[in-house]
Amino acid sequence: MVSAELEGVRAAVVEPPPRDPSRIARRLGLTGSLLMAVGALGAGALPVPNPLFGQRLLGLPSRNATLAIAVCYTGIIAMVLAWLWVGKMLRARGAVAPAPDRAQLARTAVLWSIPLAIAPPMFSRDVYSYLAQSAIVDRGFDPYVLGPAGALGVEDPLTRSIPTIWRDTPAPYGPLFLLLGRGVTAVAGNDIVLGVLVHRALALAGLAMIIWALPRLAARCGLDTGLALWLGAANPLVLFHLVSGIHNEALMIGLMLAGMEIGLRAGPHLLDRQLLVGSALVVGGSMVKLPAILVLGFLGIEIARRRGGRVRDVAVVAGVLTALTVVLYAIVSLVTGVGLGWATTLDTPALVRSGMSLFTDLGLLAGQVGILGGLGDHTDTVLAVARGIGLTGAAIGAGWLLLSVLRGRLDAISGMAAGMGVVVLFGPVVHPWYLLWAVIPLAATKGLPVYRRTILAASAVLALCVPPTGADFNFRVFQLPLAMLAGLLMLVVLLAFQRSRLVGQRGADIDALPGHAPAPTP
Repeated sequence: MVSAELEGVRAAVVEPPPRDPSRIARRLGLTGSLLMAVGALGAGALPVPNPLFGQRLLGLPSRNATLAIAVCYTGIIAMVLAWLWVGKMLRARGAVAPAPDRAQLARTAVLWSIPLAIAPPMFSRDVYSYLAQSAIVDRGFDPYVLGPAGALGVEDPLTRSIPTIWRDTPAPYGPLFLLLGRGVTAVAGNDIVLGVLVHRALALAGLAMIIWALPRLAARCGLDTGLALWLGAANPLVLFHLVSGIHNEALMIGLMLAGMEIGLRAGPHLLDRQLLVGSALVVGGSMVKLPAILVLGFLGIEIARRRGGRVRDVAVVAGVLTALTVVLYAIVSLVTGVGLGWATTLDTPALVRSGMSLFTDLGLLAGQVGILGGLGDHTDTVLAVARGIGLTGAAIGAGWLLLSVLRGRLDAISGMAAGMGVVVLFGPVVHPWYLLWAVIPLAATKGLPVYRRTILAASAVLALCVPPTGADFNFRVFQLPLAMLAGLLMLVVLLAFQRSRLVGQRGADIDALPGHAPAPTP
């Protein structure tokens, strides 16, 4: 009898119901974030010259770039594994015990982002282009005509940190972003470090709008808000490229999602205040990056469907929203003093032949086939044709989705997410952070249970694709694989240490049982 009771007590102690089984995964992610922040001091997208040179403590990581990159990759892989670990505990229909609840997920996302928010930029050097283009506007030049080198000079501290390919290219961003950038220049001047921090504050403001809008959009689709936040806001791509990389996608996506949520609250009346405010926010997102204007189409088509879905309804709503767009663009363009010249610079990113773009790859492949077939090198021409076909396909796909929303076969939020996905996948240039145009809205849609595994896998893989330096490794190709291997080994040691602690803790619980003799120490 005593033996049976002892066995029951032992089982209860050895396998107690976990109060918070996700804490280990969430702490692993925080450890990864801290390692990334430390590694960024030597392996981040640091300005030229590096302000950390000569610093006794903060300058140490920059003296051994390979080791700093290895530390960064240890943190990167740890964060991705922790995110997947927590995601595995969540269910497509919502978080159920023992998965973490929404409050725990929110706290975790904030804690993971804090080290990245105070560390140097990583994964991209675009923030230095933002600073230079804002300074061009502030000095009275047209950023849609002159590049940083032509307007500021090659030796200007704001120009020196920009990759060579972008020093002579005009700005491809909208007037609202340049207007905000002028405010950054007014605060920071030529102080690059302060300018980076102010731009990061703008990116965090965009992320705050995403965090505000995403659960509300998910609730409209009947989805668990905590799951939507975890997949959409705590996604490694978001933390790496919007928080750490400071891409202006944060503002673009934040404005378009907030505008969609507010606009969907409107009634059928065309001058409804919520419709006008929501539409204005979406237009503001398009004045950061133009593709956000597609969201205005899905918002308008939903309002037209509510009014009856007739051709007259579509025409009236389109007229009102078009007039609002024209007025807002005119006002912001006059305030910035740059006009609409950015319409001629939208193809600037296409200077890079992006390997992630399907139609760019097809164009390059066709060009190589022509060379091998003895037809000559017509790669540029074939590439232009292939990209044109892709843009045509994107327009057709977006039109079909709009029609589906009008007929009630698809809800506006799913249509918005799918439409942005079509624009990205069929576009001439695709970077990992471009996929956030679709990934973040998709986390709030009814398609989540179907595409959840795809989102998880794609986000995890793409989070590892971009090196933290935000630059290529020409003439030092050996450095990246060595650093990644060292980072992986450090992560294995970290996980083995954690596992040994867990095993030791469980053994201590067994030894503490009444009548149980402790095992001999080897």
